[in-house]
Amino acid sequence: MSTPVQPAPEAPPGGSGEEGRGSRFLDVIERAGNALPHPFWLFWILAGVVAVASWALNASGLEVEDPSSGDLVGVRSALSSDAVRDLITGAEESFVTFGPLGTVLMVMLGVAVAERSGLFEALARRMLSGLSPRTVVLGVALGGVLGKFLSDSAYVVLIPLGAVAFRAVGRSPMLGMIVAFVSINAAGDANPLIAPGDALFASVATEAAQLIDKEAVVRPTDNMYFTTVSAFVLAATIALVVDKVLAKREHHLTPDADLEAAAARQVVAAEVDDATELRALKLTGAAVLGYAALIVLAMLPTGSPLRGEGGAIVESTFMNSIAVFLTVFFLFIGAVYGWLTGQIKGSRAIPQFMAEGVRSIAPLLVLFFAVSQFLALFKWTGIATVVAVEGADFLKGLGAPTLLLFTLLIVAIALMNLVITSGSALWSLVAPALVPMLMLLGTNPATTMALYRIADSCTNSITPMSTSFMLCVGYLQTLRRKAGIGTLVSFTLPVAMVMLVVWTALFFVWYALGIPLGPGAPVR
Repeated sequence: MSTPVQPAPEAPPGGSGEEGRGSRFLDVIERAGNALPHPFWLFWILAGVVAVASWALNASGLEVEDPSSGDLVGVRSALSSDAVRDLITGAEESFVTFGPLGTVLMVMLGVAVAERSGLFEALARRMLSGLSPRTVVLGVALGGVLGKFLSDSAYVVLIPLGAVAFRAVGRSPMLGMIVAFVSINAAGDANPLIAPGDALFASVATEAAQLIDKEAVVRPTDNMYFTTVSAFVLAATIALVVDKVLAKREHHLTPDADLEAAAARQVVAAEVDDATELRALKLTGAAVLGYAALIVLAMLPTGSPLRGEGGAIVESTFMNSIAVFLTVFFLFIGAVYGWLTGQIKGSRAIPQFMAEGVRSIAPLLVLFFAVSQFLALFKWTGIATVVAVEGADFLKGLGAPTLLLFTLLIVAIALMNLVITSGSALWSLVAPALVPMLMLLGTNPATTMALYRIADSCTNSITPMSTSFMLCVGYLQTLRRKAGIGTLVSFTLPVAMVMLVVWTALFFVWYALGIPLGPGAPVR
């Protein structure tokens, strides 16, 4: 029979009686962060701040050379007739075309069927039954690190799974969400698998490097050795910080009783005997293999519509539209499992589950409206280009020793990333300046790309400017109404800071030993 969902512990080992100064400091951060307005209003307030800042910068006449075009660009004032006209007429398009919106909605349609059929709960319970509450942290962390190849879909799939995994071993499902989030967000660039983002990073680096050497080529695999080792080091680091620091504050993540009960009802719709459940899981596993086999067979011909130009696999229809295939995948396996266990008894059940899934993320859709309008304003002003170019010029003017320059570069990009949270956008802005600059100092472009990965990843999980950060806040609020920005920052800050130190140290050891970063990509 299906076992009842275990409640999150009120006071896990290392509770409030054992908290030290560090934990009290994080409590202060949590209270201060949660004292901020609701994220919906916060982004409108930030929009006002950006509008005033853009007016001041525009009035100052500050201009920089756009590294991608060579043109002089400045900041456009948001307090102008043109801005009001453009932003109002583009408001609907900004919301509808907001990146995470379509991904979240589409993937949730499939995830909702797999979740409400009881598949996720059954898998978690059987796979984690032999694991300790501490071991499950490493499992979720590894899943998050390795799952970044799913692109933005990883958040929609793995954050709820993190909650299920932690709930299954009697730990706070909210902490499971946070571990999954920080693993995807902060450690995702350590993924050993080649994803579309790797191809984009490499192409931008190649263009930048050819400003110095016309024959220079940076490949998507040029950081593969380093990122593969980094993935396991960072997953272990996340697990260690959770065990030594975050577990002492886990009692801060007790879900609201009614919301936790509602979540439990969603994943345990009816009792299923062990034999039926085991048979359903086995047949669902066969369905997974069949689905994967169909995808592989469809991609075998070099002229397959699932491939990209010239038969490319990384830059292909399949990889660029992974959300579509994930939606079908989860809908398919959820339907198979639900039919075999009797959770799905008619054709109406599937669209009903899908509708329930969309309703469950309604708060996220409201938040996305505010975020999309803020980002449209921020992009319109052009402040991001000025910040990136000025920061790169500052580093170039220091003339510091190589390792010190690397450290300053990591710190500077990590700080820029608090404002310009799109990894591809920030890399596109800084690479044309940083890659040639470091090449003139004898640094391989692949090394600059590795440094950028470290700096760009670690601060993703602590900035409310990130759409994935606000997505996680929204998920936390599905279990605890008062969860806010402070709640998430107080749990992600220790992980992010330790990861930044550990990953930087790993790179310096790698650099000192002269180990190649990838196939044919020397570190120096």
